[in-house]
Amino acid sequence: MFVPTGLVPRRVRRIRWWLLLLLVPCARAQDPKATDPQAAVQATPALPAPSVSEKWHFFESETFNPLTLATAVPEATATQLGHFAPLYGRHFWRHEAYLKRLGATLGDEVSRNFFSDFLLASAFHEDTRYVRRGPSHGFWPRVGYAISRAVVARTDAGNPTFNWANVIGCAMSAGLSNAYYPDASRKADISGINWGTNVVGSGLSNLLPEIGPDMGRWIKRHVLHR
Repeated sequence: MFVPTGLVPRRVRRIRWWLLLLLVPCARAQDPKATDPQAAVQATPALPAPSVSEKWHFFESETFNPLTLATAVPEATATQLGHFAPLYGRHFWRHEAYLKRLGATLGDEVSRNFFSDFLLASAFHEDTRYVRRGPSHGFWPRVGYAISRAVVARTDAGNPTFNWANVIGCAMSAGLSNAYYPDASRKADISGINWGTNVVGSGLSNLLPEIGPDMGRWIKRHVLHR
């Protein structure tokens, strides 16, 4: 039932504003001119090859934005509750365990983006921009396609290739984490697990630009316009 704006409860209005904020990255993902590497672009016959400076800009725009912190906070909270590596202690605030974990989480994200989306992407001449399939394809094929981009990429010339930049970049990030992880977490098996979860996580993160615009349109139709 439609409710006049003036009669909408204050809590509902607040929720709607938060939903609008959440739709911002999805709206960018629909823009075929977006330069953010995580901003999806509808499939085209060819994309202009990105220059090294453009790849640096991709790294900057992907890393230095509020969404980086917005994703790091729940990730750090979940790993602290689960007592996963890096092991800073079971208590949140004793010895600043949670703040150290949050810093390590942000460090992992920045190094992963730097190695994968700039340094190695430039060295291997890979294009790290995610190309969206869009709603003309089935849901599950789109999910599989998005996740597979963790190990499948395009060269700067537009040809399919193994995603060396992401796979090796995730390994380099996992190795670098030993420089700031506590002694208890500086182990080969932990680095190997970090490497694997980094690769899988990079594929899962593609679900936002692939499916996000569709979810945004659904929310706008069924929630915000009621």
